[in-house]
Amino acid sequence: MDIIQIHELTKDYGDHKGIFDVSFSIKEGESFGFLGPNGAGKTTTIRHLMGFINADKGRCTIKGMDCKQEVQRIQQFLGYVPGEISLPEDMTGMEFIEFMAAYRGLKELTLAHRLIERFELNPKGKIKKMSKGMKQKVGIVTAFMHNPEVLILDEPTGGLDPLMQNRFIDLITEEKQQGKTILMSSHLFEEVERTCDRVGMIKQGELKAIDTIEQLKASQKRTYIVVFEDEAQAVAFAAEPLQIVAHEGNRVIVSVQQDMNLFIASLHRFSIKDLKAKEQTLEEVFLHYYSDIQ
Repeated sequence: MDIIQIHELTKDYGDHKGIFDVSFSIKEGESFGFLGPNGAGKTTTIRHLMGFINADKGRCTIKGMDCKQEVQRIQQFLGYVPGEISLPEDMTGMEFIEFMAAYRGLKELTLAHRLIERFELNPKGKIKKMSKGMKQKVGIVTAFMHNPEVLILDEPTGGLDPLMQNRFIDLITEEKQQGKTILMSSHLFEEVERTCDRVGMIKQGELKAIDTIEQLKASQKRTYIVVFEDEAQAVAFAAEPLQIVAHEGNRVIVSVQQDMNLFIASLHRFSIKDLKAKEQTLEEVFLHYYSDIQ
């Protein structure tokens, strides 16, 4: 069952800024990563889902409810971390958490206190004196404390240190295990790689690719480090009709995409001392893929 549906969503700000005919869906229990540089359209898409923006064309729904017309109903089961945290600075962190709990009709704050402890948040201080990281923690607590079915997270770990980023990844993993549906935009490729089932790549407001992380990696070039018995064989192998990245002594680095059979056949003619595959990170896939898409 599709929980989040976006169909031909368009918001044109002129000068090719905005989003254009963006369409994708997220199934129940799926974690979907949204990748793209600043200004690509990630936040604009998310703001439509939150009911903050009127689309020029198209529509989006969450659990079959129109995101613009049925905002209050959607808010009951939705957790949201905005890309830029803006909190009332005259409140303390705890006052804001309690305010949001009252807004959501929460009777007790057991989960909120667990999150406060987990992320080492001191909620007693005034928000105006908090660091960006502390404000981010307040945003995370308020987004997760009512145990929402659906999570929309726009750069959720901005301002967090690496330890807290890892704790957030662990939290998302636990939420997935509970069957939550998650849409998360992020600049942290490890974050997406470790938590998301599928990835959508957006460029200049247009969705360019949607695939699983494994399929994205498989579609890209793979790099192999081949160590030969002697330098002469390495020289001969480097002359093969392959994409040779580097050659030093008895060691050759080769990039393989569509010519895997040719690569294997070439290896068969030489004495190989060692063969290592250099696994691509999602960041390498993204940078290579993003530079190619038009």
